[in-house]
Amino acid sequence: MIRVLLADDQALVRGALAAMLGLEPDIEVVATVATGAEAVAAARRTRPDVALIDVQMPGMDGLEAAAELRAALPSCRVIMCTTFGRPGYFTRAMVAGAVGFVVKDARPEELVAAVRRVHAGLRAIDPDLAAESLVNGTSPLTGREREVLLAARHGGTVAEIARVVHLTNGTVRNHLSSAIGKTGASTHAEAVRIAEENGWL
Repeated sequence: MIRVLLADDQALVRGALAAMLGLEPDIEVVATVATGAEAVAAARRTRPDVALIDVQMPGMDGLEAAAELRAALPSCRVIMCTTFGRPGYFTRAMVAGAVGFVVKDARPEELVAAVRRVHAGLRAIDPDLAAESLVNGTSPLTGREREVLLAARHGGTVAEIARVVHLTNGTVRNHLSSAIGKTGASTHAEAVRIAEENGWL
């Protein structure tokens, strides 16, 4: 049996995936959780062979959880399962140690095949997304620029962003200006949008 852990913050999606995988004679869903932190804790308890993890979750996101799982339980093979097939997410997932990347609108048989494939020691990656990721390259943003854009996501003044990231107003302005230049944006709100669309945040 292939022991699978599911992590998705949407209960309906989690339940549907568990029900679908549960129909397969060689797959057993051993845990379903709603956050990245719960995924790591549940994996330590249940020792799954494969973890199917959403990218965007509250608190510790799926990419952070994948990296933690790789360190805590190297035998567990991680597949990222997301609504957004963004090249930046794909690249970050591979760096975090994921061996599979599927989008939620994939056909059920494709998801099942991905689980079996990674369990067999192979990768399960959409070739179009891999090609797009190679063309677009990795994120041009530094860690600080990414942090400042994340804080700018919900709007706010430079002073408000500076308070959130514990930097001076001038430093925040510099990081925003650099991020705007790297994304080809006109404003920091547009830089946030472009970075999100590319999966860099």
